[in-house]
Amino acid sequence: MTQETTKWKQGFFKDVEPIKLKDPLSYILGAQKDGEPFVFNYTDAVLLAGHSCPAVSGAYKLTALALKTLYGNDLPTRGGIKVLIKGGPADLAYGPQAQVISFITGASGVTGFKGLGGKYGRNNKLFFDPKDPEFNTFIFQREDTGKTVRVAYNPQAIPPDMRMNDVAPLVMQGIATDEEKELFHSLWQGNVKKILLEEKKYPGLFEVTELKDFKFPKMQAGQGNY
Repeated sequence: MTQETTKWKQGFFKDVEPIKLKDPLSYILGAQKDGEPFVFNYTDAVLLAGHSCPAVSGAYKLTALALKTLYGNDLPTRGGIKVLIKGGPADLAYGPQAQVISFITGASGVTGFKGLGGKYGRNNKLFFDPKDPEFNTFIFQREDTGKTVRVAYNPQAIPPDMRMNDVAPLVMQGIATDEEKELFHSLWQGNVKKILLEEKKYPGLFEVTELKDFKFPKMQAGQGNY
Protein backbone atom coordinates (compact mmCIF):
# COMPACT_ATOMS: atom_id res chain seq x y z
CA MET A 1 0.00 0.00 0.00
CA THR A 2 1.32 3.43 -0.94
CA GLN A 3 1.85 5.58 2.14
CA GLU A 4 0.45 9.08 2.17
CA THR A 5 2.81 11.96 2.87
CA THR A 6 2.16 15.53 3.88
CA LYS A 7 1.83 18.01 1.02
CA TRP A 8 3.84 21.18 1.52
CA LYS A 9 3.14 24.58 0.05
CA GLN A 10 6.74 25.76 0.30
CA GLY A 11 9.02 24.23 -2.34
CA PHE A 12 12.20 25.31 -0.56
CA PHE A 13 11.54 22.87 2.30
CA LYS A 14 13.07 20.10 0.19
CA ASP A 15 16.29 22.11 -0.28
CA VAL A 16 17.11 22.23 3.44
CA GLU A 17 20.03 19.96 4.33
CA PRO A 18 18.95 16.99 6.46
CA ILE A 19 20.49 16.28 9.86
CA LYS A 20 21.91 12.76 10.22
CA LEU A 21 22.75 10.99 13.48
CA LYS A 22 23.41 7.44 14.59
CA ASP A 23 21.29 6.10 17.41
CA PRO A 24 22.69 3.05 19.25
CA LEU A 25 19.33 2.42 20.93
CA SER A 26 17.74 1.99 17.52
CA TYR A 27 20.32 -0.64 16.62
CA ILE A 28 20.14 -2.72 19.79
CA LEU A 29 16.34 -2.90 19.63
CA GLY A 30 16.28 -3.75 15.94
CA ALA A 31 14.67 -0.73 14.35
CA GLN A 32 17.70 -0.27 12.08
CA LYS A 33 20.79 -2.09 10.92
CA ASP A 34 23.97 -1.12 12.79
CA GLY A 35 25.43 2.12 11.51
CA GLU A 36 22.41 3.28 9.54
CA PRO A 37 21.63 6.93 10.28
CA PHE A 38 18.50 8.58 11.51
CA VAL A 39 17.70 11.27 8.94
CA PHE A 40 15.82 14.35 10.13
CA ASN A 41 14.45 16.81 7.58
CA TYR A 42 13.16 20.29 8.31
CA THR A 43 9.69 19.04 7.48
CA ASP A 44 9.95 16.66 10.45
CA ALA A 45 10.37 19.68 12.72
CA VAL A 46 7.37 21.31 11.05
CA LEU A 47 5.29 18.20 11.70
CA LEU A 48 6.39 18.23 15.34
CA ALA A 49 5.60 21.91 15.86
CA GLY A 50 2.57 22.08 13.58
CA HIS A 51 3.92 25.12 11.74
CA SER A 52 6.98 26.68 10.09
CA CYS A 53 8.31 29.87 11.65
CA PRO A 54 11.58 31.61 12.60
CA ALA A 55 11.59 29.89 16.01
CA VAL A 56 11.18 26.38 14.62
CA SER A 57 13.55 26.94 11.70
CA GLY A 58 16.04 28.62 14.03
CA ALA A 59 15.98 25.64 16.39
CA TYR A 60 16.55 23.24 13.48
CA LYS A 61 19.41 25.28 12.03
CA LEU A 62 21.18 25.99 15.32
CA THR A 63 21.04 22.28 16.16
CA ALA A 64 22.58 21.45 12.78
CA LEU A 65 25.34 24.01 13.33
CA ALA A 66 26.05 22.77 16.86
CA LEU A 67 26.29 19.13 15.77
CA LYS A 68 28.55 20.00 12.84
CA THR A 69 30.91 21.87 15.17
CA LEU A 70 30.88 19.11 17.78
CA TYR A 71 31.35 16.15 15.44
CA GLY A 72 32.85 17.49 12.21
CA ASN A 73 32.36 14.91 9.46
CA ASP A 74 31.49 12.11 11.92
CA LEU A 75 27.89 11.10 12.55
CA PRO A 76 26.68 12.59 15.83
CA THR A 77 25.48 10.14 18.45
CA ARG A 78 21.83 10.69 19.28
CA GLY A 79 21.35 10.31 23.02
CA GLY A 80 24.98 11.23 23.69
CA ILE A 81 24.44 14.98 23.85
CA LYS A 82 23.49 17.34 26.68
CA VAL A 83 21.75 20.65 26.05
CA LEU A 84 21.40 23.77 28.18
CA ILE A 85 18.94 26.48 27.15
CA LYS A 86 19.79 29.83 28.68
CA GLY A 87 16.43 30.86 30.07
CA GLY A 88 13.20 29.46 31.43
CA PRO A 89 10.84 27.15 29.50
CA ALA A 90 8.25 29.92 29.18
CA ASP A 91 10.79 32.53 28.00
CA LEU A 92 10.88 33.62 24.35
CA ALA A 93 10.13 30.56 22.17
CA TYR A 94 12.31 28.26 24.27
CA GLY A 95 9.54 25.74 24.90
CA PRO A 96 8.80 24.89 21.24
CA GLN A 97 12.50 25.19 20.35
CA ALA A 98 13.38 22.74 23.11
CA GLN A 99 10.96 20.23 21.59
CA VAL A 100 12.71 20.47 18.21
CA ILE A 101 16.17 20.16 19.79
CA SER A 102 15.07 17.21 21.92
CA PHE A 103 13.46 15.51 18.92
CA ILE A 104 16.69 15.65 16.91
CA THR A 105 19.35 15.07 19.59
CA GLY A 106 17.40 12.74 21.87
CA ALA A 107 18.29 14.91 24.87
CA SER A 108 15.30 15.04 27.22
CA GLY A 109 14.45 16.16 30.71
CA VAL A 110 12.79 14.18 33.48
CA THR A 111 10.28 12.64 31.06
CA GLY A 112 12.96 11.12 28.81
CA PHE A 113 13.71 7.41 28.35
CA LYS A 114 15.60 6.08 31.39
CA GLY A 115 17.68 3.55 29.48
CA LEU A 116 18.41 -0.16 29.38
CA GLY A 117 20.89 -1.77 31.75
CA GLY A 118 22.40 1.57 32.64
CA LYS A 119 22.88 2.56 28.99
CA TYR A 120 21.03 4.51 26.29
CA GLY A 121 19.27 6.87 28.71
CA ARG A 122 17.88 10.11 27.36
CA ASN A 123 16.51 11.66 30.55
CA ASN A 124 18.18 14.49 32.46
CA LYS A 125 20.10 15.69 29.41
CA LEU A 126 18.15 18.82 28.49
CA PHE A 127 17.99 21.72 30.92
CA PHE A 128 16.74 25.29 31.15
CA ASP A 129 18.72 27.92 33.04
CA PRO A 130 16.25 30.60 34.22
CA LYS A 131 18.71 31.96 36.81
CA ASP A 132 21.26 33.05 34.21
CA PRO A 133 19.34 33.88 31.02
CA GLU A 134 20.96 34.89 27.74
CA PHE A 135 18.98 35.93 24.69
CA ASN A 136 18.37 32.99 22.33
CA THR A 137 21.42 31.09 23.55
CA PHE A 138 21.84 27.32 23.49
CA ILE A 139 24.72 25.16 24.75
CA PHE A 140 25.43 21.66 23.40
CA GLN A 141 27.93 19.22 24.91
CA ARG A 142 29.21 15.81 23.81
CA GLU A 143 29.11 13.42 26.71
CA ASP A 144 31.96 11.28 25.40
CA THR A 145 34.55 14.03 24.95
CA GLY A 146 33.12 16.98 26.87
CA LYS A 147 33.46 19.21 23.80
CA THR A 148 31.00 22.06 24.16
CA VAL A 149 29.63 24.75 21.85
CA ARG A 150 27.49 27.80 22.45
CA VAL A 151 25.09 28.86 19.70
CA ALA A 152 23.51 32.30 19.82
CA TYR A 153 20.60 32.90 17.45
CA ASN A 154 19.58 36.43 16.54
CA PRO A 155 16.70 36.56 14.04
CA GLN A 156 16.79 40.35 14.21
CA ALA A 157 19.86 40.13 11.97
CA ILE A 158 17.41 39.75 9.07
CA PRO A 159 16.14 43.20 8.06
CA PRO A 160 12.38 43.52 8.51
CA ASP A 161 10.00 44.03 5.59
CA MET A 162 7.61 46.83 6.54
CA ARG A 163 4.82 45.25 4.49
CA MET A 164 4.51 42.65 7.25
CA ASN A 165 3.16 45.34 9.58
CA ASP A 166 0.27 45.92 7.18
CA VAL A 167 -0.75 42.36 6.33
CA ALA A 168 -0.05 40.43 9.54
CA PRO A 169 -2.88 42.05 11.57
CA LEU A 170 -5.33 41.46 8.73
CA VAL A 171 -4.43 37.77 8.55
CA MET A 172 -4.63 37.32 12.33
CA GLN A 173 -8.05 39.01 12.41
CA GLY A 174 -9.31 36.80 9.57
CA ILE A 175 -10.14 39.74 7.30
CA ALA A 176 -7.27 39.54 4.80
CA THR A 177 -7.95 39.13 1.10
CA ASP A 178 -6.46 36.17 -0.77
CA GLU A 179 -3.76 38.47 -2.13
CA GLU A 180 -2.92 39.76 1.34
CA LYS A 181 -2.76 36.20 2.69
CA GLU A 182 -0.35 35.21 -0.08
CA LEU A 183 1.85 38.22 0.63
CA PHE A 184 1.89 37.36 4.33
CA HIS A 185 2.83 33.75 3.58
CA SER A 186 5.54 34.90 1.19
CA LEU A 187 7.08 37.27 3.74
CA TRP A 188 6.77 34.86 6.67
CA GLN A 189 8.18 31.82 4.90
CA GLY A 190 10.69 34.06 3.15
CA ASN A 191 12.27 34.73 6.53
CA VAL A 192 12.28 31.00 7.25
CA LYS A 193 14.07 30.41 3.95
CA LYS A 194 16.69 33.01 4.84
CA ILE A 195 17.31 31.31 8.19
CA LEU A 196 17.63 27.82 6.73
CA LEU A 197 19.32 28.45 3.39
CA GLU A 198 20.79 31.95 3.33
CA GLU A 199 22.20 32.46 6.82
CA LYS A 200 25.64 33.49 5.54
CA LYS A 201 24.10 36.60 3.99
CA TYR A 202 23.13 37.87 7.45
CA PRO A 203 26.10 38.36 9.79
CA GLY A 204 25.19 37.68 13.40
CA LEU A 205 22.19 35.49 12.61
CA PHE A 206 24.02 32.53 14.16
CA GLU A 207 27.17 32.75 16.24
CA VAL A 208 28.87 29.49 17.21
CA THR A 209 31.57 29.51 19.87
CA GLU A 210 33.48 26.60 21.38
CA LEU A 211 33.56 26.66 25.19
CA LYS A 212 36.51 25.25 27.13
CA ASP A 213 36.02 23.27 30.35
CA PHE A 214 32.32 24.05 30.48
CA LYS A 215 30.33 22.50 33.31
CA PHE A 216 26.57 22.37 33.40
CA PRO A 217 25.09 24.23 36.39
CA LYS A 218 23.86 22.05 39.21
CA MET A 219 20.10 22.04 39.39
CA GLN A 220 17.74 20.70 41.99
CA ALA A 221 15.44 17.89 40.93
CA GLY A 222 12.71 19.19 38.68
CA GLN A 223 14.18 22.68 38.52
CA GLY A 224 15.17 23.92 35.10
CA ASN A 225 14.75 20.40 33.70
CA TYR A 226 12.55 19.88 30.64
